[in-house]
Amino acid sequence: MFSIHRAKPSHIGTLCAIERSAVELFRGHEAWPAYSAVELPPDVLGDAIARGLVWVALNEAQEPVGFICLDTEEGGASIGVAEIDVLPTWGRRGIGAALLEHACDWARAAGYRSIELGTLRDVPWNAPFYARHGFVEVDKHAPEFAFALERDRENGFPDRLRVFMRRKLERLSADDWSIWPAPAKLNLFLRITGRRADGYHELQTVFRLLDWGDELRLRLRTDGAVLRVNEIEGVPAETDLTVRAARILQPLAPAGAGVDIGLEKRVPMGGGLGGGSSDAATVLVALNRLWGCGLDIDSLAELGCQLGADVPVFVRGRSAWAEGVGEKLEPFTLPERWYVVVDPHEHVPTAALFQARELTRNAPRATISSFTSGETAENAFEPVVRARHPKVDAALNWLGEYGRARLSGSGACVFVETRSRDAAEVIAEACPASFTAWVVAGVNVSPLHQALHRHAGRA
Repeated sequence: MFSIHRAKPSHIGTLCAIERSAVELFRGHEAWPAYSAVELPPDVLGDAIARGLVWVALNEAQEPVGFICLDTEEGGASIGVAEIDVLPTWGRRGIGAALLEHACDWARAAGYRSIELGTLRDVPWNAPFYARHGFVEVDKHAPEFAFALERDRENGFPDRLRVFMRRKLERLSADDWSIWPAPAKLNLFLRITGRRADGYHELQTVFRLLDWGDELRLRLRTDGAVLRVNEIEGVPAETDLTVRAARILQPLAPAGAGVDIGLEKRVPMGGGLGGGSSDAATVLVALNRLWGCGLDIDSLAELGCQLGADVPVFVRGRSAWAEGVGEKLEPFTLPERWYVVVDPHEHVPTAALFQARELTRNAPRATISSFTSGETAENAFEPVVRARHPKVDAALNWLGEYGRARLSGSGACVFVETRSRDAAEVIAEACPASFTAWVVAGVNVSPLHQALHRHAGRA
């Protein structure tokens, strides 16, 4: 017996061992030198796990006996299978087939039109196996496969035996679940430049969207009910921003429009990464399409303001320079960068920070040029958080050994920027056991809007 679940970071070592065991099946084959020389890098696997792209088959003892890893590197309407392996001792039990079908179901729900892979033509558990599951051979010399073909050749795979295959995915029906990303954000700086008559603070910040965040599942109803189908610790359904977002949009939807909402949390709550705001924005953007409300982006962003000051940036889906209470947004193109984001596991109450006497509320206004030069990179909350929250202070001190460590939003998560994924991985691997670290890429266009484009293309 086995069951399929999302992989966890604690599975990485076991999954790498499974991959090495599976490679042994190619010993004596012409492709053996290539397979034996190429290993699945643990950091790449860890990145895919953090993004929810790896599933494991667990035996009755809850030990991994197989896994599948998807790859979005190519982008667009297709997604790739980067790796699928089963322990040889657990072969011929349907595990590989179950993992493959599970991944195809997820890709279909996420709006992808097809799923692709490279494999060997003459090995029974390769091309013939995939053919039984609806994959057909495609022209590997087509332009869209140029990168994958070059990678295969660099790794020494025999070109005449290597084939690329594709399976087209069916469109979703009205009562199917659809899957939508809710990306996190970083505040690359944050200044408080004044206080308004209504008590709100005037801010300046740069929102950097990330390629990592929560995942929402939505299934339409026709009885007008808005239901969250899973429990979120510490968040009652009635106060959940996802439920509130659906209900704010509902009066603009056709009569009887309702929805079931499933939420997989990856972004730590209260971390200053915008998790709840992003979840709400994803519901607004996705249901606007699924319910056929027809609102433009400005109207959706205006609705989002009723839920929180950070919601509009996620609705608009662009990294941005922000002012006001965070709602005045100017799209801002930022260079390619990677970030090590660290959660020190300490709760930081935002309301108490805004009320702190020592908080600087009258900083001079920053300029875009002062930000791009690196002169403006501070966070107004950092001195207050350091003084009041020792774990966050410790995380900033540790991360500061590798670069300019910064607080995101009002904390508690902190981050450092790097110019390459490899540099970020080195830092993350050194993370103390008392903290949790993720390596994430900054993006200028939100994964939510990429998903919206995919789903629109499937209509």
